[in-house]
Amino acid sequence: MRMSHLMLIPVLALAGGAAHADGLTDLKAALERLQEPVPLKASLDSSVWRRNGEGKDADETSGQAVVAIEDGQRGMQLSYSREMLAKLDAEAMTVARNPNAKTPTLNAAREFSPTDLRPMISAAGSLSHMLEKTSFLTEKADVYQGKPARMLSFAQGIDALADRDRKYVKEFDGRLHIWIAADGTPLASRITQSVYGRAFIVVTFEAKNEESSVYALAGNRLVSIRKESHNTASGAGEKSDFKTVKTLQLQ
Repeated sequence: MRMSHLMLIPVLALAGGAAHADGLTDLKAALERLQEPVPLKASLDSSVWRRNGEGKDADETSGQAVVAIEDGQRGMQLSYSREMLAKLDAEAMTVARNPNAKTPTLNAAREFSPTDLRPMISAAGSLSHMLEKTSFLTEKADVYQGKPARMLSFAQGIDALADRDRKYVKEFDGRLHIWIAADGTPLASRITQSVYGRAFIVVTFEAKNEESSVYALAGNRLVSIRKESHNTASGAGEKSDFKTVKTLQLQ
């Protein structure tokens, strides 16, 4: 039996819909596809800025450090240049003589812990874990760096916080936005968190955290080539402001 042209229209529409999955499905498929452990060499630049207090009594520090990263069959290895080691040794000696001395390079180098570095060189796995603590909200057409993209929005629950922190929190709002290409490959992400709580009955506090990442491909491995974090907190008459920028340069 032959179908008329009008009967074919809804059939073709259904077929077209099946050929192009929803954004969340595309994203999850891309995250599974982009976890290939191909060898990677890169340099990572870490810049930090911190201010504690307000006004003329505020204590402000900043610093920068660089490390070389190699990830392969032997695992993740970090290499520090002679110049960088000399700076770290000099600051360690200075603070041994004066506990109040500023240590800008040491402060920046503290951002080189495995928990900070792995999400940058194995970004697909990190994003997959992050999605486990979220609820999907919306998908909409958007533009990223002048090209068409899709933006997926998620809500984060309070279980995104550690148990030791959660017991003091009274209000929490978390949002995750991920921009993806047509095939689901992540292009960028942004996390925002607002926290309000109370500790020891009389001490109230609030904090805001924001983290933005830009992604790229190293073969079939998704990496974060830039991550910016900004955290502010206030409570018990104190206020702190902390910013970090990490830049990964593939070699």
